Amino acid sequence: MTNKEFFSRLYQTIRPYQTMMIVSMVSMVVVALLTGAQTYMLKPLVDDIFIAKSKHLLLPLAATLIVVFGVKGLFYYTYNFLLEQIGLLVIRDFRAAIFAHIHRQPLSFFSTYPTGTLISRIISDVNLMQHAVSTSLVGILRDLCTVVVMLGIVFYLNWQLALFCLLFFPIVGYPLVKFGKIFRRLSTSAQEQTAHLTNILFETITGNRIVKAFNMEEHENRRFDKQLSSLVDVTIADARFRCLQHPVLEFIGGVGMAIFLVVAGHLVLAGTMTAGDFFTQIACLFAAYDPIKRVGRINSTMQQGIAAATRVFEILDTEPEIADTPGVKALPPFRARISFDQVDFWYDDKTHALKSVSLVVPAGQTLAIVGHSGSGKTTLTNLIPRFLDVTGGSISIDGVDIRDVSMHSLRSQIAIVTQQTILFNETVRNNIAYGSMEAGDEAVAAAAEAAHALSFITALPDGFNTVIGEGGARLSGGERQRISIARAILKNAPILILDEATSSLDTESEREVQSALENLMKNRTTFVIAHRLSTIKNADRIIVMKQGSIVEEGTHDVLIEKKGDYEALYSMQYR
Repeated sequence: MTNKEFFSRLYQTIRPYQTMMIVSMVSMVVVALLTGAQTYMLKPLVDDIFIAKSKHLLLPLAATLIVVFGVKGLFYYTYNFLLEQIGLLVIRDFRAAIFAHIHRQPLSFFSTYPTGTLISRIISDVNLMQHAVSTSLVGILRDLCTVVVMLGIVFYLNWQLALFCLLFFPIVGYPLVKFGKIFRRLSTSAQEQTAHLTNILFETITGNRIVKAFNMEEHENRRFDKQLSSLVDVTIADARFRCLQHPVLEFIGGVGMAIFLVVAGHLVLAGTMTAGDFFTQIACLFAAYDPIKRVGRINSTMQQGIAAATRVFEILDTEPEIADTPGVKALPPFRARISFDQVDFWYDDKTHALKSVSLVVPAGQTLAIVGHSGSGKTTLTNLIPRFLDVTGGSISIDGVDIRDVSMHSLRSQIAIVTQQTILFNETVRNNIAYGSMEAGDEAVAAAAEAAHALSFITALPDGFNTVIGEGGARLSGGERQRISIARAILKNAPILILDEATSSLDTESEREVQSALENLMKNRTTFVIAHRLSTIKNADRIIVMKQGSIVEEGTHDVLIEKKGDYEALYSMQYR
């Protein structure tokens, strides 16, 4: 991303705060003019007071200086605070936009971007953008105004010398451009290393139980240290060039000042320039050169921000592969059937996960889906709520293609309980009511009772108001699963997807929950993925999947009599 592209896209985000920006810019110009005014006061101080001995001008000049500094301070506060505020608001908007955009992405997006990478971009990269916006942008605009005013005074006093000064701008600009390219490259590398480090941190913290169980603490320490060393190496290289930049610019400025001193000194000695003009111009050049030197530091921060923005915009520019089409309508309440018509699905155009699957599931039927791992069971059910989209064929509900209805209306009619229980660091009540936050306490309690969770919930320190920790860490595996089932019960959707919903339960809990699920599934269309075939004996229909195709279909008894793939799976578990 070029500087121009960065500022162009940044402007689109700043537009809502245009009024604040205009006020801050006007204040900034006033500050620059007043800075020039206080520098210009050297001329009357030297020529009129020190040389001409006009004592009566001393007090008025001092009073004027006090007023200038007071007004300048007021406008300095105004522009500085407003630009800081704009920077923070813009970063808030960026973070909110990235967060919302990520949640519009399909499941395949999260296999491309690991969790640690996404966290790094939302937190670390956006922080770098904040520094670029609220610090560097403020600095560039302020210093630009100061340089323009100071050079304007030099032009006013001696335009020939001012033109000479301008010759040094290209000389100063060359190392700035060169250093800028280096900073951007190193910053990009540092941010990538930070993302890798965040990934390792996330994996080892969430998987700390496995790390301990396999005595891998030392291995993970070495892996973390290696990645940390890579990050430090890049950061040290960045620091080396940042520290080198200042003396390079300082030397160029020193050469320019020395030449100016010789030329201007000759003019004073020749009587063609007053001492006041000389000191005023020297002061203006020093005042202008400080901002030019700061540009080096600002440039480093700006390049880091642009490199970070490139990564942030990469996320924002990733269009969701699955999205509502224009003019999409809401799905009417489900009544009759769900149809799969010659459904194909490919993962990354490499793995043919589903092959011409055709299936009709009447309303109210319980369909069990069995098969070895990788046979396509979960892929098939992921297509129903459009977590994935079919590669070929179609899925329709009551004759309406699910791609022609809004995803919100589609998913509002589907409840899901997965093998991997997902709970939030919230209260028990809020976890059960997730997706049904308007539900009353009685409805939440009834759902918990139906999931056989009420007894252990009431035994918790704060009952339904107990915060259960990250991922439900304060609950057992069976308790977490029953909270998840209660959530599905409360949603009361006409379509259920149960992906190994009882796999984490002990024998006693499984009996209780299986009974609750059987009551829940009455008059609902249910897709049950099961490895433990004892849980699906009473299913209305069972399909057996193998390498992405349906190879058998029927009830438990019929499939046992066929002595095919289902019977072989059953025999492996129970005979």
